[in-house]
Amino acid sequence: MANFKIIISDSTTGKSSVTEVKESQAQALVGLKIGEVFDGTMIGVNGKVMITGGSDKAGFPMRTDVSGGAKKYVLLTKGVGFSNAERGQKRRKLIRGNTVTEEIYQLNAVLVREDKTKSVAENPKAA
Repeated sequence: MANFKIIISDSTTGKSSVTEVKESQAQALVGLKIGEVFDGTMIGVNGKVMITGGSDKAGFPMRTDVSGGAKKYVLLTKGVGFSNAERGQKRRKLIRGNTVTEEIYQLNAVLVREDKTKSVAENPKAA
């Protein structure tokens, strides 16, 4: 069964919190991709949550431009999973794809705030 540690950042307060998700709650997250938004009540958080990244049990990072959930060797020049690059340097690195699978250990996420002007435009009586 899947178990995840979800680090949820709140941009308004600048703080983050760690939530551990097990069994059936974790199964609801399997199959989601980086950038997808889901309802936070599934994991006990008020509001909507967007997945921004993560890593697997061995520490290999997830990367948005690699599809699927498997580990792959990718030629990198910059970005997630590649650091201290000299000019023109490329390196083949092992990274994980952008889909959440049971092998994922940590998920990074951010709270998504809805625009108050948008909700007022949809429901003028709320203002």
